[in-house]
Amino acid sequence: MDRSNEHIVRAYDRSLEALQAHIMKMGGLVEEAILEAAEALALRDEELATLVREKDAAIDGLERMIMDEAALTIAERQPMASDLRVILAAMKIASNLERIGDYAKNIAKRTGVLAQMGSIEDAGNATRRMARMVAVMLKDALDAFVQRDAELAEDVRQRDLEVDQMYNSLFRNFLTYMMEDPRNITACMHLHFIAKNIERMGDHVTAVAEQVIYLATGTMPEEPRPKGDRTSRSEHV
Repeated sequence: MDRSNEHIVRAYDRSLEALQAHIMKMGGLVEEAILEAAEALALRDEELATLVREKDAAIDGLERMIMDEAALTIAERQPMASDLRVILAAMKIASNLERIGDYAKNIAKRTGVLAQMGSIEDAGNATRRMARMVAVMLKDALDAFVQRDAELAEDVRQRDLEVDQMYNSLFRNFLTYMMEDPRNITACMHLHFIAKNIERMGDHVTAVAEQVIYLATGTMPEEPRPKGDRTSRSEHV
């Protein structure tokens, strides 16, 4: 390899490494947003909720950066199939991370409203446990991305069923509280939307894991992901 070609290859490798670094940075911010949004809800901490909403701009900025750099790399380098797979996976992962960040911001928005209402027994702690489960899944999915570990990614994918089951349990509890006392209806509706947001976070983490499997193996999982959510699948929650 002559020096000019070696320089091109090294520059290309640096571009791919930069994409991966941006994904990990974005993922770290999203993981933090999940945990802080859940903590703000559990503690009725409006200041922390505001901080979560403000930090979402940084997540959005990183997604734009990743998309721009990926598009530029494709245009300038004309990557081969294996490298193109890395770039496309990075773009799709960034898109899923941005959506998770949006759901965390939505939770933070409702925290201020719920802080003015009567509390629902154990609801804050239950949603926090569910959010922590999703945050751990995200951490593992990002680790799998760095390591190109399809086995770990598949483990994350299977764990989405636990998130769905926890959501179903919360949904039933909120229905019970609403039937027992109509004064709980408004608060429980907000809490249900929050639980649904967390369940959708789990779906997007699973989508990240599936991209890792695609990146590591060259194929998407053939088996449909396990789903335990038996309620409405509306995206707009």
